[in-house]
Amino acid sequence: MPGSVSAVGYAFTMDDVAFLRSAAGTDAVVACADLELTDATRLRDVRRARELVGEDRAAAVLETVLLRRKAASKLDLSDDWLLTDEALQQASPTAVAQRRAERLAGRDVHDVTCSIGSDLVPITATASRCVGSDLDEVRLAMTRHNCERAGVAPALVRADALRPVTRDAVVVADPARRDARGRRRWRTDDFQPPLDALAAAYRGRDLVVKSAPGIDPDAVPWADEFEVVSLDGQVREACLWAGSVATAGRRATVLRNSGKSWSISDDEPDDCEVGEPGEWLIDPDGAVVRAGLVRHYAARHGLWQLDERIAYLTGDEPPPGIRAFHVLEFGPYREKELRSRLRELDVGRVEILVRGLDVDPNALRPRLKLRGPAELSVVLTRIGRGPMAFLCEAKRIP
Repeated sequence: MPGSVSAVGYAFTMDDVAFLRSAAGTDAVVACADLELTDATRLRDVRRARELVGEDRAAAVLETVLLRRKAASKLDLSDDWLLTDEALQQASPTAVAQRRAERLAGRDVHDVTCSIGSDLVPITATASRCVGSDLDEVRLAMTRHNCERAGVAPALVRADALRPVTRDAVVVADPARRDARGRRRWRTDDFQPPLDALAAAYRGRDLVVKSAPGIDPDAVPWADEFEVVSLDGQVREACLWAGSVATAGRRATVLRNSGKSWSISDDEPDDCEVGEPGEWLIDPDGAVVRAGLVRHYAARHGLWQLDERIAYLTGDEPPPGIRAFHVLEFGPYREKELRSRLRELDVGRVEILVRGLDVDPNALRPRLKLRGPAELSVVLTRIGRGPMAFLCEAKRIP
């Protein structure tokens, strides 16, 4: 029975993959590529697709069109890759995958959960030799197609990630995420395969495991390095490194699609003072905060903390390449006084950042009842036991 395009993603079959890899499949996708496929046009578009490519093929073709559109903003790939919705959601952005591949350059590598190949392709481009494996035969067939399109040729085999089929190679794994049921912290058994099971299966091997950034480092004591990676200001993942591939205890890697990327580790000094507010407030990248490297970042750039338990930093000169907050004035935070002062300054638009206080910016903003042409940033935080408000101008530092 033909499948249908749904919110949970179409379940591709091996027959679908064979068709999509064929010349007829390529033509079918091209024929449907200009359909809008919005909620408003969906029924009309499905009817049109069935007219163009036949009822038996329409669902697979439409899902492929939709997934390639979604992939364009995340993956740097050719426009003829094959994907599944779940695999695309879990795939690392290309810049993140390439960073990991660079660290594995010249090594023999086995990607034991290769899925559709979004990590495997950049790894194959840098590794000495590379193997990809997966239990899902559909995804493995898609990987074969995608590797061909990318011009790489890793060895591919169908295998269980928990049953080693290689020796000596660095093992790379990207376990699927289960529902964390609203918890802020992930547990090792929230993944499939579970993180601890992967560590046990490859004990004594060099191992690289991609994880959710909310995983507690204490929950994975087998990881010799805990790396948190952000891309363009958004924390994307934690990466767990075990064995000779680990180069630090904790690391934050900050990637930019445009601009300079950098990293910092706990090998660097963390001698950071706590003091009075300086001319600037700095909100470190989320990767730095989650990796527990705020003090190391401060020491690198000559900054200091407002409070040893709060991640905001301050200083007289901000680091290059960031968005920082030039402090105009500050004092104890009281909502009524903040509202009055913003009105005096003719502030009509305000960005509100909060850390260490139980304040909802979205609830506070309408209560301020602002009007006027000026725009400011308000940083609300705690110094000691006292809530503080900073009125700032946000500036992009070159």
